[in-house]
Amino acid sequence: MGTSIDDEQGASVNAIGAAERRVAPLARPFKGTAAVMQALEADLRRSVRGEVRFDQGAKALYASDASNYRQVPLAVVVPADVDDLLETLAACRRNDVPFLPRGGGTSQNGQCVNVAVVADASQYVNRVVSVDPAARVAIVEPGVVCDTLRDAAEQHGLTFAPDPATHSRCTLGGMIANNSCGAHSVMAGKTVENVEALEIATFDGARFWVGPTSDDELARVIAAGGRQGEIYAALKHLRDTYADLIRAKFPRIKRRVSGFNLDQLLPENGFNVARALVGTEGTCAVTLQAKVRLVKSPAKRVIVVLGFTDIYTAADAVPHFMRFSPIAIEGLDRAIIRGLQARGLKKDEIALLPEGDAWVVLEFGADTHEDAVREAQAAAAWFASGEAGPNVSAMLVEDRALQAKVWSIRETGASAVALSIDPRTPDPVVGWEDAAVDPLRLGDYLRAFQALVDRYGYETSLYGHFGDGCVHARITFDLRSAAGVATWRKFLREAADLVVEFGGSLSGEHGDGQAKAEFLPIMYGPELMQAMEEFKAIWDPANRLNPGKVVHAYRADENLRVGPAYQPVSLQTKLTFASREGDGFQRAIERCIGMGKCRSLQGGTMCPSYRATREEKYSTRGRAHLFWEMLQGDVIADGWQSREVKEALDTCLACKGCKSDCPTHTDMASYKAEFLSHYYETKRRPRQALFMGRIGEWAPWAARFPRLTNFMTSAPGLSSVGKWVAGVAQARQLPKFATRTFRQIAWRSQQTERATRRGDAAKKVILWVDTFNDHFTPDIAQAAADVLTQMGWHVVLPKNRLCCGRPLYDFGLLERARELLTNILDDLADDIAAGVPLVGLEPGCLSVFKDELLKQLPDHALAKQLSAQTFLFSDFVARQPFDWPRLDADVVVHGHCHQKALFGMQGDTALLTKLGLRWTLLDTGCCGMAGSFGFDAEHYALSGKIGEDKLFPLVRGAPKETIVLTNGFSCREQIEQGTGRHALHIAQLAQRALAGGALAGGKAG
Repeated sequence: MGTSIDDEQGASVNAIGAAERRVAPLARPFKGTAAVMQALEADLRRSVRGEVRFDQGAKALYASDASNYRQVPLAVVVPADVDDLLETLAACRRNDVPFLPRGGGTSQNGQCVNVAVVADASQYVNRVVSVDPAARVAIVEPGVVCDTLRDAAEQHGLTFAPDPATHSRCTLGGMIANNSCGAHSVMAGKTVENVEALEIATFDGARFWVGPTSDDELARVIAAGGRQGEIYAALKHLRDTYADLIRAKFPRIKRRVSGFNLDQLLPENGFNVARALVGTEGTCAVTLQAKVRLVKSPAKRVIVVLGFTDIYTAADAVPHFMRFSPIAIEGLDRAIIRGLQARGLKKDEIALLPEGDAWVVLEFGADTHEDAVREAQAAAAWFASGEAGPNVSAMLVEDRALQAKVWSIRETGASAVALSIDPRTPDPVVGWEDAAVDPLRLGDYLRAFQALVDRYGYETSLYGHFGDGCVHARITFDLRSAAGVATWRKFLREAADLVVEFGGSLSGEHGDGQAKAEFLPIMYGPELMQAMEEFKAIWDPANRLNPGKVVHAYRADENLRVGPAYQPVSLQTKLTFASREGDGFQRAIERCIGMGKCRSLQGGTMCPSYRATREEKYSTRGRAHLFWEMLQGDVIADGWQSREVKEALDTCLACKGCKSDCPTHTDMASYKAEFLSHYYETKRRPRQALFMGRIGEWAPWAARFPRLTNFMTSAPGLSSVGKWVAGVAQARQLPKFATRTFRQIAWRSQQTERATRRGDAAKKVILWVDTFNDHFTPDIAQAAADVLTQMGWHVVLPKNRLCCGRPLYDFGLLERARELLTNILDDLADDIAAGVPLVGLEPGCLSVFKDELLKQLPDHALAKQLSAQTFLFSDFVARQPFDWPRLDADVVVHGHCHQKALFGMQGDTALLTKLGLRWTLLDTGCCGMAGSFGFDAEHYALSGKIGEDKLFPLVRGAPKETIVLTNGFSCREQIEQGTGRHALHIAQLAQRALAGGALAGGKAG
């Protein structure tokens, strides 16, 4: 193990003296002079190859995490690689400035916010360096996402066992810093048990690997001298001084996460310096690489869901759960389920739960499905027999998709109910979130804890990792008043006393950070706290690494993001922001609680711009944080004219993925439209607003001369000029106008149909033909009309040409969009009142009636009625009783983002099944075109990168005879221009089935 020492630090202090010296905490907050900050910025820009950010937007983005805390950083650095991370650290050392390494920013106890230079390793320092399946180890960089490592390991039938609920976006560096756990810690332990070695850097310039150390190796390292020898000598002295106390007072439970892992220095634990550094939260050293343990991943998994009368009897049954050796034991009480039901969320998922008021999920894994089912059936039968007590229900879930639904309740349910729907009740927050006790005492602890909560008049949900005795609780603390904060502090002290009474740990998963650190003396006593302060001083005598966390800690009530000083802002908005959890733009922004699911790199739709860039400001969370800071006016002071917010929103595709995928349903598309409407009150809109935003207004004029229009938009020379004028990327092909619009084709037959079917209101349906299907793909509209007619419906078009105004929202043209909606309600008033269904083809346009209509005209008598009787074509026809002909073909389906967010894909899949087609619903996220977004010259490259993330490779990989299906006009354009494959609308498949036509894959696909 090599050592490098920065010469500028001069002679090192005596190792033993360093261990014994108490270091005064760094003055808080750090107040660097203008000269210091100027020197720091110059140094960083000179030495760092990555991105150095001193702007207010960057500071706002990294001022908050998923905790209750907020601290504005000095600067943000996005290092290009490990060496760049070291250069950042060196610049902070030269300028004597605090340093904070940060991963996914999902910490719930405030670990990853501080008045420091924040280094975000997640964007570039994120490689899986190697996987050794024979040795069952992997070497990773700190910014790698947990699921990325797990995916790499799964190729060899292995996995990294710790898997927090944020496993899709948390980083290994953050997991190591916090000693993270997860549902499968009963299978293989916490992160600390799964770390073999670490390559670390100290603030004063040393870089070396650490791990388990034999007595001989320890003697050699100390004899070699240098900074590593000095540290090891000091650690040996610390161990020898406190060994007996550590053995006597460290809680002997699986989930002791609070405090430093001084026990790992004991001889019986191999003087394991790497594991001693796990859980130090970036306060002692910086992880550069980690060698981690991999374990066998059960190839087949099934779950048993058990229902109990209450959470206490469920906890009492922990010994019974363990006898069946499940690989996960997760508990959940009624509060989260009732909260989801009150919000109308996760109905299908909740329907999977057996009868009860508390539930425990047992997961079983084996090499074969039969073996996993056999183990699960044995457990289910035993509990159902009443052996563990009366009134226990059991349900076995074998299907992986249904298992995922059950797990989603556990992983996102608490976040989904994070805002109170009762204005008299504070929001449940993470102010006391993850204590742990002996699993065999869990039931008694929960009873005592609930009694404490009740005595303070709070409400809580209880859930967690019952197999390890770790309990999560979201409690309705009042943090917005001085009196409420004072009461909260009293509760925290009593809660800490209660945990210690049960021999537990204040933190069983999320670490101490700022939320728990103040109360560690209750758990450890003054002597062990002295030992931990000395441990910190050995590594970081200058106290510059994430100061104020774990030891020399901030008070729990300092630096509150939403504390007594929080100023709610009332703004006049053009859209109406109303929900069960409260009204107004500020309340809408509060929906984001920082859990960062938008930073997931796979599965679902959100957030396409983040997935393509890995930029925090291009995530839903990042944009929400910028909005929050804009409303507070501290870091971002320009309000609706904020350049920082505008820049972050420029790459938002308004895909609405966050509206459905985000557990708290943060609705960034609406926030973007609202912001742009105000921003452009004082700024000139881009030229794309005229061409793309107002396409519904000029397309009918261009359609009068389709051949001339197509010539001008495709002819060499002319098209280049036209694209430049319109702001369209030169590489884009503009869609061609049809020679006749659908209204021109259909008008005469429609009039005849009206004459023969007049008065048949019960079977009348309005076919909403949008701008795109009218002017560019009338064959799709014709297909829909043919199908509906053959199914016995009287198909009519609106008397006047109407437009929903969907593209207007992308440019903040809300007043014009409202006028169009008012026109629609006026023109269709009689049919709406009569309950005539409106059926449409383009998900983006139909989503206006489900979403924006209710925000634009919330008090209009017909708006809610129209919204309720608006249907996508597939949803409408799939639910009608009809004997469908069968087709013989394979189909791959890409879901339009708005369809997935507001309608779902059930209608498409149901209709494809009725047609006898062999279909596969692709997990493709956003296509990247998103209306006008992908045509924009400034977004063309990003659009292509988003398409290449999932969609393009999957479409290219589909056999040529396979039909590619998607209902979105922009999706079909993106697929054709990105892969050369022609995609169909589902109405075209239905039409061909009724026509009895064969599906020639080469032509159709």
